[in-house]
Parts: sequence; C-alpha cells; structure tokens
Amino acid sequence: MSRWPLAVPPAALALLAVAIVAAPVGGALAVVCGLGLVGAVLAAVHHAEVVAHRLGEPLGTLVLALAVTVIEVALIVSMMMAGGAGKAALARDTVFAALMIVVNGILGLCLLVGGLRHREQTFRTEGAGPALAALLALATLTLVLPTFTTSTAGPTYSAPQLVFAAVVSAALWGMFVFVQTVRHRDYFLPPGGEAAPDVHAPPPTALRAWLAFGLLVASLVAVVGLGKALSPSIEAGVRAAGAPDAVIGVAISLIVLLPETTAAVRAAHANRLQTSMNLALGSGLASIGLTIPAVAVASFVMDRPLVLGLDTKEMVLTALSFAVATITLGTGRTHVMQGAVHLVLFATFLLFTLVP
Repeated sequence: MSRWPLAVPPAALALLAVAIVAAPVGGALAVVCGLGLVGAVLAAVHHAEVVAHRLGEPLGTLVLALAVTVIEVALIVSMMMAGGAGKAALARDTVFAALMIVVNGILGLCLLVGGLRHREQTFRTEGAGPALAALLALATLTLVLPTFTTSTAGPTYSAPQLVFAAVVSAALWGMFVFVQTVRHRDYFLPPGGEAAPDVHAPPPTALRAWLAFGLLVASLVAVVGLGKALSPSIEAGVRAAGAPDAVIGVAISLIVLLPETTAAVRAAHANRLQTSMNLALGSGLASIGLTIPAVAVASFVMDRPLVLGLDTKEMVLTALSFAVATITLGTGRTHVMQGAVHLVLFATFLLFTLVP
C-alpha cells in the first residue's frame, strides 16, 4: 500500500484542529487547508477503491460513488450553514455541475481515451440504458420542474413538492442500486462475463479493507470540517475574481469528481469501458438521488431557502446533453467521435458558467 493515503487523513484532521483554533481561516493557512482538503478527497476515494476492490464489481463502483457523494453533500451543507440565505442556489449549481461533468466530461474523456487506444469499445446497453433513463428522470424532476411550478415564487418547490422530490429521488436511486447489485447484476459486468483475472490485482485482505474503511471515515470527517472552515475564503476568492457564484458549485464538483474521473479514464484506457460506464452513470445517479434528499432535510432543519430550478440556457444544455448521451449509449459500441462531441458540450458548459 502506498504511504501517502495512510498519512493524509491524520494530517488533514490535524489541519482541521488548527483551523478550528485559528478561526477564521485566511492567508497562508487557507492555502494549506485547501491542499489538505484536496488531499483528504483523494485519500477518501483511494480508500473507497480499496474497499471496493475487496467487494468486487459492481459493488465496487457503488462504494466509490457513495464516497464521492458523501463528500459532495458535506461540502454543500457546510457552505449552506456558513453562507445562510445567500447560498440558496449552491445545491442546484453543484448538482448541475456534477451532471455536466458526468454526462459530458467523464463520459467524453473515457470515450476519447478508449477510442484513441482501442479504436472501438463495447459495453452493456442493458445496464447503461436504464441508468441513463433514471438520470434523465431525476434531473428533470429536481432541476427543471421547479422552474415551472406556481405554488411558490421563483425556481423553487413548496414544502410538499420538495418532500416528494426528495423521496422519489432516493427511491429511484435505491431501485437502481437493487437492480445493479441484486436483480440484474450481470447487466453491469463486462460483456462476456466477469473481467479477466489479470485485469485486477489480487483483492486486499480483510484487515487491509477494514483499515481502509477507517481511514475513509477519517478522510470524510476532515473533508466536512475543512470545507466548512474554507467556505468564506472560497467565496471571497470567487468575488475577487469577478466570477459568477455558480463557479463555486463547479469547483466543488470538480474537486470531488476528479479522483473518480481518473479511475474511469484509467479503466477506459485498459479497455474496461463497462467499469467506466458504471462509475460515470452511478456517480451521476448518486449525486442527484442522494444529494437532493440531504439538502432538502438540511433546508428544513436550518429553515433556509432552496433554489433548484435551472434557467433557460442551462435547460437547453441539459436537454442537448441527454439527447447526445442517448445516441452514444444506444448501440453498445463507441469510438473517438462520440467522445469529442461530449467534450465539446462540456467545454460549452464551462464557458457559459464563466461568461453567462
């Protein structure tokens, strides 16, 4: 086992203690805590991968998606607590950014890298198709419909509507997990059955897996604390740069999805596109299916407003992304052209976030 994943969680917890004592965090300490936050995220996902390797596919990708989502929810809720009503749209911006990163960024990179190395790659449409359908339904229910409701002013849900959206989001995600891990587990395995035995290293021992689980929990605690401590500095930096507030949500999603992106691209490079699909679509479903219920509960508990609806430009980009993804995932075979199209859509998202 590499030494840095063992050292980072204790170091991040020590930084968190320093940040609590020295609050408010600023200057050089903010930079160091920022590096500690990124390190804790990387360490968390590394240890999640160790636990996932012990469990095997497709449970492995599920563990990784859950770890990433816990980090995302922790950062959103901590910044909501620190920012008050001014952070009403943070959850929407973060979930939308995660959706664009998953559907266009991760998927596009995997298809491009895999296509350049292997010309064509295959995956199971039986698993990818329903996952994309569930992702489309969740995105529409949580990010599009609030713009058109009339019970409340603005792109928001009323309390009963928000409760319904939270319940069905969790229910759809739970059904996907049941299908992926129990009822139709074979739909999420590589075409032809289990992966070849030489694709993966031998599974870790039970002791190593439990150690990784403990370090994963420590990393998540550090992420939650450092995210809350750094939220004022992040907001000040965005304002100083003259960037829109939506950039904060993009930054959160990029941080938490970077390790998962690396894992998915590495799998595509090794001609394991099915694993890449499981990672990308699974993280997208977890991002919406678990984040929306969590922030809904936080909104009720803290009595804070929650803006969910997208504007027209973002809805157009969402519709275009899903239309392209439907074509991409419809045949079970991919090549570089499909990856290029998704990456162009991702670049468009980044441009219009910075220059609305």
